[in-house]
Amino acid sequence: MRASPLEIVALFPSTEAHSFGGVQASGRDGWGVIVKRFGAGRAHAFSYEAGTSKTKAVLRALGHRRRTKLVLVWHLHLLKLLPVVDFSASRVVVFLHGIEAWRRHDSVIQLLLKKVDLFLSNSDVTWARFVQCNPSFEGASHRTVHLGTGTPLDGKTPAPSKVPSVLMVSRLDRGEDYKGHRQMIQAWPRVLERTPEARLCIVGEGNLRQNLEELAQRSAPTHSIAFCGRVSDVEKEQLLGRCRCLAMPSRGEGFGLVYLEAMRIGRPCLVSNADAGCEVINPPEAGLAVDPDDPCELTDAVTRLLAQGHEWDGWSSCARARYEAHFTVEHFHHRLLRALFESEPRT
Repeated sequence: MRASPLEIVALFPSTEAHSFGGVQASGRDGWGVIVKRFGAGRAHAFSYEAGTSKTKAVLRALGHRRRTKLVLVWHLHLLKLLPVVDFSASRVVVFLHGIEAWRRHDSVIQLLLKKVDLFLSNSDVTWARFVQCNPSFEGASHRTVHLGTGTPLDGKTPAPSKVPSVLMVSRLDRGEDYKGHRQMIQAWPRVLERTPEARLCIVGEGNLRQNLEELAQRSAPTHSIAFCGRVSDVEKEQLLGRCRCLAMPSRGEGFGLVYLEAMRIGRPCLVSNADAGCEVINPPEAGLAVDPDDPCELTDAVTRLLAQGHEWDGWSSCARARYEAHFTVEHFHHRLLRALFESEPRT
C-alpha cells in the first residue's frame, strides 16, 4: 500500500548549523517554521550538503521518494533533483536568492523552470534580474518574500567603540569577488586622510583572502586594516557592536542578511546602488548607497558614517527601527507562510 502524501517536501543546499551563507541561514529559518506548522511527520527536507556527489544526492532523494502536495526548491540549482522526487499532482515552488538566478540557464533547467507554479524571490531586484535574463517568465506567478533574522534587541542600542571602525562580513571567495572588498581597501588611504584613526575590519575566510591581504599591504598602513578570519556568531555580534557601520558595497547581493544583523543593533550600512542593498536599508534611512567604483563617493560615504554626531545618531535609530518593523525572523516566517499556504499566488 502506498504511503499517504506528505504536505511538503523541500530541497535545500544545506540545513546544517555550521553552514555559512544567507541561503543556508534563511533555509534553516524557513524550514523550522514549516515543520512547526505541519509537524515532522508531514514535512520532509532533503539537503544537498557540500561535498556530496551528484550520484549520492540522487540516491538519497530516491530513498525519500513519496508523493507530496507541495515541493519547495530553496535554490535554483537544485531544480535538477526535481525529476527524482515524486511530484505528481504537486505544486512546485522555487525560491530565487540572487546571482544564481541572474543568467540564462542550460536547457535542462529551462525545461524544469516551466514546471514551476510559483516563484519566490528574496527581493524585487532578484526577480527583476531573473526576468531580464529569462524574459519568457515575465508573466509567471511570483511573490517577493523579504528575509528576516533574529529577534529585536533587548535594551538600549550599544555604543560603538571609541576607535572609528568599519566592519565587512562575507565569504572571501574568488567566485564572489564582487562584494566591494577591493574598492574599500583601495579607498582606505583616502579615508585615513580624513579620519586618521579609522580601522577596517574584514571578517570571513576563503581563497580570496590572500589576494586581498596583499592588496591591503600595498594600499594602506598594516595597522589600519585587519583580517579577522571566520568568527563565531557571538564574536560577530561583538564586532558589530564595536563598529560604527557595516560596509558591503557589493554589485551582486540579492538581499544581504548581514545588513539586518547590523541594523538590529543600530548600525547603519554602506551598500551599493547596483543591487538589492538599497531595497534593504532604504538609503538614507538606515545608511548610504554608493557607486562602489567611484573612490571619491565611497570615501565621502565612509567618512560620514564614521563621524560622531546627530547624523550618525539618526541613522542608528532608524536602522534599528527599520529592522524591528520589517526584518525580524518572525516577519520572515509570516511572509513565507503567507506566500506558500495562506493566499493565492499573484504576479
